[in-house]
Amino acid sequence: MATREGTLEAEAMRRAIALAARALGSTSPNPVVGCVVLDAGGRVIGEGWHRRAGGPHAEVEALNAAADVGHDARGGTAVVTLEPCNHTGRTGPCAQALIAAGIRRVVYAVADPTPAATGGAATLAAAGVDVEGGLLADEAAAGNAAWLTSVLRRRPFVLWKYAATLDGRSAAADGTSRWITSAASRADVHRLRAEADAVVVGSGTLRADDPHLAVRGIDDVTQPLRVVVDTHATIKPGARVLDDAAPTLIAVGPDADTRHLPGTDIARLPYDGSGLDVHALLTELHGRGIRSVLLEGGPTLAGSFVAAGAVDRVVGYLAPALLGAGPTALGDAGIGTIARALRLDVTDVARLGPDLRLTATPTASSTAPEEN
Repeated sequence: MATREGTLEAEAMRRAIALAARALGSTSPNPVVGCVVLDAGGRVIGEGWHRRAGGPHAEVEALNAAADVGHDARGGTAVVTLEPCNHTGRTGPCAQALIAAGIRRVVYAVADPTPAATGGAATLAAAGVDVEGGLLADEAAAGNAAWLTSVLRRRPFVLWKYAATLDGRSAAADGTSRWITSAASRADVHRLRAEADAVVVGSGTLRADDPHLAVRGIDDVTQPLRVVVDTHATIKPGARVLDDAAPTLIAVGPDADTRHLPGTDIARLPYDGSGLDVHALLTELHGRGIRSVLLEGGPTLAGSFVAAGAVDRVVGYLAPALLGAGPTALGDAGIGTIARALRLDVTDVARLGPDLRLTATPTASSTAPEEN
């Protein structure tokens, strides 16, 4: 049977996870972290989350919030989504801040896997603080999937988003695709953009739709880096993605002529088969501090990412319509037989206006092509 203390801590952890999610897209290269401070009686006296890299960490925000309204955290409990850090970077170590505040107990969800920051739990325990890890670890890890992927796999987390009819078509036979899905689905895509560090499209999507790719309709947002994978630098100087609404990177082949793009940020990447090397692109983005990528299209580029084993989550917006012809949402992904299909676990299904939004992640046992 769950104790009252355990129930209060679980409720506080769920709140901390929700607080952490408020900063998605704003903290890279740092993780998103939330913290709730409880007094000795289990009452919430302070909340906080890490808002931006270089700013106060969640634990310090929560301690400050408690102090601002006259609460004393001594003897209390700090519930935090990530093991308190143990190093001095742009801010001081959170483990020491909790000790100095007189916190009696620290409950965290996910252990910090970074060599520089890990060890906070041991530091707290050595100071006499009661420490427990693993509370709601799966939920907290899912909320911090981008940062954990970047730390453990040395590349950004990739979410592939697509919109299609119920028969899987991303456009009609004549190439028209605006608008397959509803306004509610399109607004939700801007939420995904706001939560990502970079939005990636291919040159085919660029030519067909001239997308803008900046976030609209959301206040106080950090605009993601707009990335166009354009092997032969076919982008025109007047493309909407080249305006000043958000930063833009054009990824081209090593021999592409980019003289028509003066002042544009260019990344020259090696070839891999018929296009640019997906892993080289992700390595380039990781080196620029990008921890989460929203892959928006088109089908050829999406197929390349799936073939490279570089898709971590899929969000599909399905419109109640049929076309019967036209391009499919996913191009050639190097899967030639049903035994090699990339199997997915559906984690969420939601109704957005007339559409369905499906969220899924590759299964651990999938036999689709794996990352090199």
